Amino acid sequence: MSAHLPRFKERADLADRYKAALGPSYVAHKDRVGELTITVARDAIVEAARTLRDAFGYQQLMEIAGADYPERPERFEVNYHFLSLTENHRVRLKVLTDEETPVPSLTGLWPVAGWLEREVFDMYGVTFAGNTDLRRILTDYGFDGHPLRKDFPQTGYVELRYSEAEKRVVYEPVSLPQDFRTFDFLMPWEGPEYRLPGDEKATPQAPGAPSPAPAPSGQGKTNPPTPANTPKTTDTPAHTGAGAPGDAQAHKEARKPAAAKAANAGGKAVDAGEPKPGDKQ
Repeated sequence: MSAHLPRFKERADLADRYKAALGPSYVAHKDRVGELTITVARDAIVEAARTLRDAFGYQQLMEIAGADYPERPERFEVNYHFLSLTENHRVRLKVLTDEETPVPSLTGLWPVAGWLEREVFDMYGVTFAGNTDLRRILTDYGFDGHPLRKDFPQTGYVELRYSEAEKRVVYEPVSLPQDFRTFDFLMPWEGPEYRLPGDEKATPQAPGAPSPAPAPSGQGKTNPPTPANTPKTTDTPAHTGAGAPGDAQAHKEARKPAAAKAANAGGKAVDAGEPKPGDKQ
């Protein structure tokens, strides 16, 4: 099953017919990767856009984008992107200008051009004659310079942020951390050496730092085996504290019950029910 492709009408002769309709306002065109770009004279952009809308059916202005080529006398390109809803086709008009010459505004044909022209003015500094509200729209009102110009410096300006401590917007010098700006172009497979939390555990200790003694090679230290002929500590009565080896009678006397010991000593056994000496009455 073939993939779904959008249906649109082939307009191979659009460039030739549009060139005939514009006359001397037409400058050049190129058709690459299915996109048609037509360059027109800067002062004729309003009539060129009106002709494209009314005579060729491109009803919508989708975008206005800028481009900067500092090496050219007219360094800025202003690109207008149009869409035909009836033909499902897109085309691009382009004009050239410099830092001081304004471009005629399209706000009279498409009101949305007011916002789009403000973006190009804010980012590149291109002015549009006829736009009654040409203010910055993406940067702060006090911002100095135009960020998308190729000669705009990456540092040296100020940045703004909201300060929780002062409860207002504050301006500070631009701070670009260098931790993520080091690149090794000789080795494409290795990037910057980031140091993450916990990496210090893999770093060897500095000279002189305390370290545990290394373990001996081979088996760990164990108790030596006991010889087979070594006597146990309880083999003889002398080691158990039971008296001299020949004192058999003392052993027997020690193992007699308490009643028998009392009878042999001339006294009598104390009955469990009778009070014992020292008990309280």
